Amino acid sequence: MLVLIMAGGAGTRFWPKSRERRPKQLLPIIGEGTMLQNTVQRLLPMVPAENIFVISNQVQYDGIVQQLPMLPLENIITEPRPKNTAACIGLGAVLLQQRASDEVMVVLPADHLIGDDEIFCETLLNAGKIAAEKEVLITIGIQPTYPATGYGYIQYGHDKIPVGPATAYRVKTFAEKPNLETAKSFLDSGDFLWNSGIFVWRLPVIMAQLEEHLPHHYDGLREISRALGTPEQSGTIDRVYQQIKSISIDYGVMEKAKNVVVLRGQFRWNDLGSWDEVYKLLPKDQEYNATNGHQHVLLDSNGCLVDVPGKTVAAVGLRDLMVVETEDALLLCPRSRAQEVKDLVELIKRRKLQHLL
Repeated sequence: MLVLIMAGGAGTRFWPKSRERRPKQLLPIIGEGTMLQNTVQRLLPMVPAENIFVISNQVQYDGIVQQLPMLPLENIITEPRPKNTAACIGLGAVLLQQRASDEVMVVLPADHLIGDDEIFCETLLNAGKIAAEKEVLITIGIQPTYPATGYGYIQYGHDKIPVGPATAYRVKTFAEKPNLETAKSFLDSGDFLWNSGIFVWRLPVIMAQLEEHLPHHYDGLREISRALGTPEQSGTIDRVYQQIKSISIDYGVMEKAKNVVVLRGQFRWNDLGSWDEVYKLLPKDQEYNATNGHQHVLLDSNGCLVDVPGKTVAAVGLRDLMVVETEDALLLCPRSRAQEVKDLVELIKRRKLQHLL
């Protein structure tokens, strides 16, 4: 089993802590260790370090190497530019095929919060057993606990694929982030799971699906494959990345493929997509304020996240506000608008405030 960890995201919803050179996945958002380090440590009982690969970008390369000394340097892959997950996974698959052309490939993000590590690894091993025996694309679904509007959903059918104590189901459809009423109806139906963005398949199977559903991507990947190990390798990758369009593996392949199954993950999972998600996971005081372990004085304030290390925040009358400070920036934002921090970063870019990126 070979594992590809996608670690090239900018993490803009976690500004001001998340920056281009040290984004969310390279930060200790909750608890000890960075999110990338915790992802690798979670996998090591299941696969040896030489079978774990990380794909990111050149800007983040040095930080990744520093944080993961247990991985061989050749296992740190860099893309020349961001072109979404179809290109990312395709490039990773081509490079992993050099190691073992018919191996099972696990793909997962570097920035998800996962509990119950043993159950997590057992789930991936069960998925690997299915992938080794059947020509299927496997995604891991999470049982919803509330009508989340920030997650994608997977609807599954009645066709079962038993494997050990687990059971996989044929996927009927994928649904993008719904509104609240639709999310409630998904939960009421009982046949929808959260889409974790974790995939398992054999390398030839995903390459065949890329050829069928994203032929332009596939042609570029074939060019890259032919150039591997030659002086033209770097230039070919760069040229292919200039030409292919940006599209996710979900839109490009998973929603079109006929051979997709979902395995229910029983482990605790959160994609930690915004500061509001951090607030939900942190311990709260009697007024439902979360201070991320810092000492602050909050009077008549309720439902706030205050992450300001090194100084005391004294506040009166705040409601559902996020306060996050770094050495050079202070974020003030209603928790209900946490997703718009990404738009704030775009505004900072337009104003050419490079020192804040």
